[in-house]
Amino acid sequence: MSNTTRSEIVSDEHLTFLDALRESGVTNMFAAGSYVEREFGLTRHEAKEVVLYWMQSFEDRHPNA
Repeated sequence: MSNTTRSEIVSDEHLTFLDALRESGVTNMFAAGSYVEREFGLTRHEAKEVVLYWMQSFEDRHPNA
């Protein structure tokens, strides 16, 4: 497990949404923040925090990906 700290703002629902967004291929994941903002009503800063955690923890959550 990495040393990535999960902020209180990050929910399992956010991570599931981002996993599905990645699988869909709709956007480059570096642009995923705007999707998170719209879907969950987060600020740009909050969405960036969610996406950053998702990116940093992806390998730990999906070791066979």
